[in-house]
Amino acid sequence: MSDKSDSEQIDDIIAQQSGWKQDVLVALRAAITAADPAAVEVVKYKKPSKPEGVPFWTHDGDVCFVDVLKSAVRLTFAKGARMESSDLFNTRLDSKGVRAIDYFDGDRVDEAAVKALVAEAVELNVAAR
Repeated sequence: MSDKSDSEQIDDIIAQQSGWKQDVLVALRAAITAADPAAVEVVKYKKPSKPEGVPFWTHDGDVCFVDVLKSAVRLTFAKGARMESSDLFNTRLDSKGVRAIDYFDGDRVDEAAVKALVAEAVELNVAAR
């Protein structure tokens, strides 16, 4: 168990990256927290193959999470399949639950579009209460 808060652990996850992956993580975190200042940062799914875990943002349930893959940074929305279709979604399109956006080297994060998606995801969670 870490003595660090979840937010501090997410700081560490971001600091472990370099270059474009770190830039994407910083931009995504900024967009998510700007869209929902009440979101709670949580680190989940710590396992031997990924001891640092995966950063999640929650608000009345999981909103989204960010995973660093070998060649991409993936932003996944927990209830993405129930969200209005977005041109940003480019992976996990066949899932019955989630939808995701993979960012690759050279991609720019459209922070306004991510904020809109986060706001919609929060609305879905709040409405389900």
